[in-house]
Amino acid sequence: MATTSSFLNTPTKTPTSTSISKKHHHKQHAADPNRSSSEFKDRFEAYNRIQAAAVAFGEKLPIPEIVAIGGQSDGKSSLLEALLGFRFNVREVEMGTRRPLILQMVHDQSALEPRCRFQEEDSEEYGSPVVLASAIADTIKSRTESLLKRTRAAVSSKPIVMRAEYAHCPNLTIIDTPGFVLKAKKGEPERTPDEILSMVKSLASPPHRIILFLQQSSVEWCSSLWLDTIREIDPSFRRTVIVVSKFDNRLKEFTERWEVDRYLSASGYLGENTRPFFVALPKDRGTISNDEFRRQISQVDAEMLHYLRDSVKGGFDEEKYRSYVGFGCLRDFLEAELQRRYKEAAPATLALLEQRCGEVTTDLARMECKINATSDVAHLRKSAMLHAAALCNHVEALIDGAADPAPEQWGKTTEEERLESGIGSWPSVTAEIKPPNATLRLYGGAAFERVMHEFRCATYSIKCPPVSREKVANILLAHTGRGGGRGITEAAAEIARAAARSWLAPLLDTACDRLAFVLGNLFDISIEKNHGNDSNNGHRPVDMEGYIGFHAALRQSYNHFMKDLSKECKQLLRHHLDSVTSPYSHVCYENNFIGSFSSGTNSMYQLNQATASPLCLELSDGGAALRKEAMKDQENVPPEKSAQETTPGKVTESRDALRECQMTVPETPSPDQPSDGNYGIKRELGNCVEVGARKRQPRITGNARNHGQNGESLLFGNGDNISRPVSTYAEICSSAAQHFARIREVLVERSVASTLNSGFLTPCRERLFVALGLNLFAVNDEKFMDMFVAPGAIDSLENERQSLQKRQKILHSCLNEFKSVARTL
Repeated sequence: MATTSSFLNTPTKTPTSTSISKKHHHKQHAADPNRSSSEFKDRFEAYNRIQAAAVAFGEKLPIPEIVAIGGQSDGKSSLLEALLGFRFNVREVEMGTRRPLILQMVHDQSALEPRCRFQEEDSEEYGSPVVLASAIADTIKSRTESLLKRTRAAVSSKPIVMRAEYAHCPNLTIIDTPGFVLKAKKGEPERTPDEILSMVKSLASPPHRIILFLQQSSVEWCSSLWLDTIREIDPSFRRTVIVVSKFDNRLKEFTERWEVDRYLSASGYLGENTRPFFVALPKDRGTISNDEFRRQISQVDAEMLHYLRDSVKGGFDEEKYRSYVGFGCLRDFLEAELQRRYKEAAPATLALLEQRCGEVTTDLARMECKINATSDVAHLRKSAMLHAAALCNHVEALIDGAADPAPEQWGKTTEEERLESGIGSWPSVTAEIKPPNATLRLYGGAAFERVMHEFRCATYSIKCPPVSREKVANILLAHTGRGGGRGITEAAAEIARAAARSWLAPLLDTACDRLAFVLGNLFDISIEKNHGNDSNNGHRPVDMEGYIGFHAALRQSYNHFMKDLSKECKQLLRHHLDSVTSPYSHVCYENNFIGSFSSGTNSMYQLNQATASPLCLELSDGGAALRKEAMKDQENVPPEKSAQETTPGKVTESRDALRECQMTVPETPSPDQPSDGNYGIKRELGNCVEVGARKRQPRITGNARNHGQNGESLLFGNGDNISRPVSTYAEICSSAAQHFARIREVLVERSVASTLNSGFLTPCRERLFVALGLNLFAVNDEKFMDMFVAPGAIDSLENERQSLQKRQKILHSCLNEFKSVARTL
């Protein structure tokens, strides 16, 4: 269906002309009397045919036309009936119609009764004649209601074309527009007045159109509602004909000549070169014959002139204003003005017709090639490869950063990405994640980076989950028989590894899915970008429209490529996660003791203090309260001693005197027994120095004790904490949280970003076209042609060819007819 901008808005230049004024009016009345009326009619018919073709095929031709504009009560409907020479209840139509009406009036001496025909919708053909006048109004109403219902709009600028052949109408074409209204009718949307105003402006804007503006005489120029609208369209009134309607209502106010002349001149409001017409029409709306209707029109003109000449003292300036008073003067002027413009526009119209005929011929030849190419395998392969290559180039450009097509239309916000992808929020993340620019509509590389940042925010919002005492006990106590003194450290590290594998793995998978969705959206954007770039550059795109099978296969191959990338990235990230959470990874032990040397830091000292005897640590909630009671019943366990009661040198000597193999560990130790401070230090230090020379242990330990006596410990902090009981469960949870944070940081900062970039973006730049080519084109001809078995596409091409052939025939006919008319000019 052709839109109105196709056949009504014609932004082309017309021959320069002076304003419509008295000078032209007299010139047209003084035209060559020998010029035959048949020349006018031939020219008029030629333009009518061009106009019909323009409406049907959406041609943009600068045909001189008259556009009637006015308020709904300014007499526009009565003027149209008077021009036609018969009534068909156009007043009722105007109150209900919301579409323009193109009235093609053809003066035919043989048509004693009006012959009206409507042009078929979306065709240049006209229907059968409409005999009854009432049927004309019904047809206009029904066509308007049908189109508005189909388009779900309040108004439509698609015109209705009616051709009226009559012996008493002039050769004139007028585009009747819906009347301006201040308020919508009952049942209409509130925006209807604004839509009517906008549509009328667009219809009157092309410079090749004459504006016929009506305003009733009871409205003063200074208070005109719609005159400013006309000034916006035609500021100097160069192509505007102003008509003061219902002039008989104002006549009785004039008694002196100067009053009449002042009013008729419209001095100070319309300019010196603008002369309005003053008309009045019969007020009798009863059922009368067409002959009586025309007689009444002539009678009203005569009565107005009689009043101005006889009832006004001194009459009026007939030499200056006589040709502007009365409907007959307006009708003759419009017909002569339109014919003059037809003649002036003939050379440009002829040249444009020749150009359009050449373009249609070229389009028809190209269409023939397309139809022939539907069975040419080599041509289809070439076209399909070019289409796929263009798609891949646009995907790369969008990843690198682009703002075309419009991100406002094609981009997505973070919330839209979550909803449309079906992924939703990040797993196990309770906090609301709002990355920067979350409300902006982004696509391509910008959206990719936003998801990456959102992943970082989601990952760093997760803390090491709490672990039950039972789990801690099962992990910690299992290290009893393994030897060594790093039981608590190993237990905390194992808890952190398990938490990282459990909580970070779903986040990694979600990040891959979200990024695959972002890149998957680039398919439709690239198709749109391909169409936009080809049209902007003036190039005709590789036409693959209609081949549904090929487009489906291309989309499927693209989506499959993105899914494969997502799967590969998930596997790579799982590998990195397994690496940093492996027992052989040193991530948990990096900088393990560096912090303990800094001043004011004793957390690692507390941890090391508690690692001496895992079986002697209490992990239950009631351990602290039951410690003293349990100590009473235990044998072979030395009582607790404070740091002050124990001589550091003595303790050191006794501990150093015993080798590790000579130490005795109780067979059934009590879980309530607190760890001895000195023993814990010895064991932990011994464990730390085992990588070096064992013989230096006593010296190192002794130095540590000596420092402890002075109130400070270089390695463990304040010695007062040595005798203080330690909450083993809290220490393990704290240590596990530190290990978890370290694992998370190493994984995110060292592995994830580089893996996702190299796993998604690099393949899209380097491997996408190869992957699409292997899937689509690395097949035999028979399988390849299966994608192009599209009867619907071939039928569409055939229909388009038939339309072009019909259009070519009509335009060539108009061209030949116009050439004949041009020879008589």
